[in-house]
Amino acid sequence: LPDDIPEKWKHEEMSVLMFDDIVKSLKAENEDVLKEHGLDDKDVTFIKELIEGAKTSEWTYKGRDEDKSFLYEIVANKQNGIDVDKWDYFARDCHHLGIRNSFDHQRLLKFARVCEVNGRKHICFRDKEADNVYDMFRTRYTLHRQAYQHKICNIIEDMFAKALIQADRDLHEGKPEDMLKISEAIKTVDDYSKLTDEIFEQISSSTAENLQEARDILNKIVRRKLPKFVGEARLTKKNMSKEELTEAWKAAVEKYKPTDPTVSLKAEDFTVRVVDLDHGMKDKNPIEKVYFYSKRKPNEASAIKDYQLSSFLPRSFNEELVRVYYERTDGNEEEEEKKKVEEAEKCFQKW
Repeated sequence: LPDDIPEKWKHEEMSVLMFDDIVKSLKAENEDVLKEHGLDDKDVTFIKELIEGAKTSEWTYKGRDEDKSFLYEIVANKQNGIDVDKWDYFARDCHHLGIRNSFDHQRLLKFARVCEVNGRKHICFRDKEADNVYDMFRTRYTLHRQAYQHKICNIIEDMFAKALIQADRDLHEGKPEDMLKISEAIKTVDDYSKLTDEIFEQISSSTAENLQEARDILNKIVRRKLPKFVGEARLTKKNMSKEELTEAWKAAVEKYKPTDPTVSLKAEDFTVRVVDLDHGMKDKNPIEKVYFYSKRKPNEASAIKDYQLSSFLPRSFNEELVRVYYERTDGNEEEEEKKKVEEAEKCFQKW
C-alpha cells in the first residue's frame, strides 16, 4: 500500500466520513436542516461517536455526558459485544444461509434495563436470560465456523484479494501512471463510494494487458478452479505461527512416502492457513463482561455466577484451526491431480 494509507484502517472511519459528507450536503441545501429535525451539531458528534465505539475506558466523549454512558452500548458495544449491529447481521445471514438462529433479540430487549455498575450506567439484563445471551455469542461462533471462515469462503476471499492487488494501478487500458489506485480510494468519500461489486465485472471484461493476471484469477473463481482442500485440524499448542506450521508441514511432506509410486508431493504445491475462531473476546468468556439484575433487586446488577449458567457451556471460548490446501497447477491432468490430493490427505492425517 502507498505510505500515506494507514495499515490499521477500519471501515468505521469511512462510515464517519460518509456521515459527515451527508450532513454537509444536507446543510448546503438547507442551513437549518438539523434544527428543523430537533438536532444540533452536538447530536452529529454523538452519532459519529456511536459509529466509532469506545476507544478508552476514560470518558472522552463530547456528544453526551457520562450519565448517558449506556447509550454508547447500543450500536458498537466494546464492553461485551452485545449490540444491534450484530443482531442485524445475525438475523440477515442466518436467514439467507439457512443456519438456525436460536438467539431471540426481541425477548432480550424486553428484559433490558439501565443499572449503575461501578459508578457508570450500563445496559443490563435479567439473570434468567443468561443462557439466551450465551446463545448470541454461540450464534456468532457458528456463523464464523460455517460461513465467514468456511474453508472455501476463505480461499475465494484470498484469491479475490490477490486479483484486486494485481489490478490496483488501474482498471482500463491507456490510463496514466498517476491515475488513482483502487487502494487509494479510501482517501475520499466520493472515490470510496464508487467501489461497488461492479469492480469484479470491470476487471473481468477489461482488455488491458496489465490486468491479465487479475482476470485469470477472477476467471478461476467463476469456473470454480480453486485450490483443493486437503485437511483441517484444531491446534492443541497455542500461539503457533503460520511460519512454524508451514515449516512443519514442509518437513512432513518431504518425509512422507506416497502409497502410490507414480505420485510425488512437493511442499511448494501447498499453502498453510491458520484460522482463529472465538465467541467475540478471544479466549475469554464474553458472558463475564455482561451485567445481570434479579427479579428481587431490579436496580442492582453484577456479573453472572457460574452456578446460574448451563453446565453445557464450553470450557474454552476460542480455537485455532490449521488448514492445508493444494494449489492447482493448470498443467495437471484431472486424474493426476486427484491422486495428488488423495496422497496429500494421507500425509495430512499422519502429520
